[in-house]
This record gives sequence, C-alpha cells and structure tokens, in this order.
Amino acid sequence: MKNSRTVIKVGGVDSFDFLQGLVTNDVSKADNALVYAALLTPQGKYLADFFIFQSENFWFLDVNSLLADELVKQLSFYRLRSKVTIEKTDLEVVQGLGEAVEGAYSDPRHLSLGWRKYSENSINTPAVDWDQIRVKFCIPETLIELIPEKTFILEAGFERLNGVDFRKGCYVGQEVTSRMKHKTQLQKGLVRVKVDGSTPVGTEIRSEKGPVGYLYTQCSGFALAQIRFRQVQNAPLTAGDALVQLDSDFEQFTRNG
Repeated sequence: MKNSRTVIKVGGVDSFDFLQGLVTNDVSKADNALVYAALLTPQGKYLADFFIFQSENFWFLDVNSLLADELVKQLSFYRLRSKVTIEKTDLEVVQGLGEAVEGAYSDPRHLSLGWRKYSENSINTPAVDWDQIRVKFCIPETLIELIPEKTFILEAGFERLNGVDFRKGCYVGQEVTSRMKHKTQLQKGLVRVKVDGSTPVGTEIRSEKGPVGYLYTQCSGFALAQIRFRQVQNAPLTAGDALVQLDSDFEQFTRNG
C-alpha cells in the first residue's frame, strides 16, 4: 500500500544531538527499530508526528506528505549553527499486515498496525481498512485527530502509543508535556465511542448542557472522539444528526499512563 508519506533525511555530525533535543521520544532507540515521535511547539502543542529510523549515518523521518514542507521548515529553523543537513528523499513508504517483508519495521504504536517498509521501489500489498483498525484501538491520525498547534499529545494517547519518553531529557515542549503527565487526571482526551448515524469529521459533540467535544473518524458503528471527561458522564450526546454513546473502555482514557 502506497501512502501519501514523505521521508526526510537528516545527516551531519550533529544530527543525533540535534534530533534528540527536539522530538518527544528517545532517538537512540531507532537502532534496527522504528521510533514514533512528534515535534511540538514551545507551548507543548503538536506540530507533526513521524517515524524515525536510522540507516548508516543518517536519520530518516517518515511523515505525512501534507506536513513535510512545514517539518523541514521547522527543523531548519532549529538547526542554527549545528552541522546538520536536512532534505526530502524519494523513498516510498509501504504498510502491510501479516508476515513482514524483508527489511520492514514493526509499527511501534500498536501490534495491530503491522509493519512499515522503506524502499526506492513500489511494493504491492493487499488493501487494508486502516481506519477500522485505528478506531478499534483508539489510534489518532495526522490531520484528523492530530491537529497542528491545537492537539496536546498526551490527550491524544501518545504515551500509550509509545510516542513520548519521560526519561530522555529536554525537548521542545517538554515542560508542558511533563506537567500534564503528572496531573492526577487528564481533563479531556481521545476515546472510542459508539455512534448511531454519520456526521462530518470534526462535528461538535453536544450534551443537553452544551458542547463537550468533537467527533472524528467513524467506522462500523464506532468513532474516535475528543471528549471533556467531566462534562459527559452518561448524559445523552449528539453530533449533528448522529447519536453518540460512551464506549465501555471510556474510563481507561480518563487518566494518564
């Protein structure tokens, strides 16, 4: 399966320290494995999420193509006097389920997401309903549930998805993210809900008392939703013409970790 993904190559003698001081995860873990990470604003808000892998003396960032130019711009802004090169490549990104092809990496977010392969040549794989998998396991997608300069990554489940490391030291947005981690409970977050009907992505969810969140990806009677936990409880909820009901796993998303 060919996705709208772009692979950015980062090289130079300072490349490891450069990336390690910017992104949410520990880049040193990208040794024969993919690392899922994000770049944040200084205020701790999401800018882009991507996968990092290492090959020879280079680091490669697999990012949604719609965010590739902005990611290159942001990385270049932080480069300053570091001896670092940043450029887009022609590598293809392929995803698949089942037995992985040679040279593929396991998706670090969840076992259900299979593997990812990077190649200069296209590879044919069976079609997969990735939205169904994402909704089932509450996995956010770039530019749908993950919204630049709006989303906070812990509210989107990044700790559960192995996208943040709280022991690696400083990175851009680390102070805000760490503060949210050590709260007793998150005030809002991404959860799976039951939905009867359909409505456009981003439709406001409302209770009798007013807005409580937003509805996003919908599939087979379920959906991903950003919810303000204390405002919903078991109250009747609607999103446009659709009826929304909290799923049985709601409680596990109302706390960190």
